[in-house]
Amino acid sequence: MSLGITLVSHVSAITTGLTKLLDQVAKDVSITTAGGTNEEDIGTSMDKVLQAFSDNKADEILAFYDLGSAKMNIELATEMTSKKIHLYDVAFIEGAYTAATLIEAGVNLTEIEKQLECLKIKK
Repeated sequence: MSLGITLVSHVSAITTGLTKLLDQVAKDVSITTAGGTNEEDIGTSMDKVLQAFSDNKADEILAFYDLGSAKMNIELATEMTSKKIHLYDVAFIEGAYTAATLIEAGVNLTEIEKQLECLKIKK
């Protein structure tokens, strides 16, 4: 089982920048993105999320998002892919960074999820 990351943001520049950061600490982790709408406006796209899942080389994907409709699109795309998707309600940048570094270090999913726990967004 291999673990990868998908980043979903309302702004494509955010996913591009975060990917650049993660590449510095997790160059061997498959990271895919879905930023902005199909028209490259601010928003999200279920089609882009589904494509990001498809493009990811990993068997299981840890998905991180910035705002509510991004979460909704991840949930919809999860139903349309054969890959195992893990969705996290955590601080976007910190959660993705934590997960990427731990995947790179060979840490298992159970331990990664334990370490993400303190980054959960309380509602």
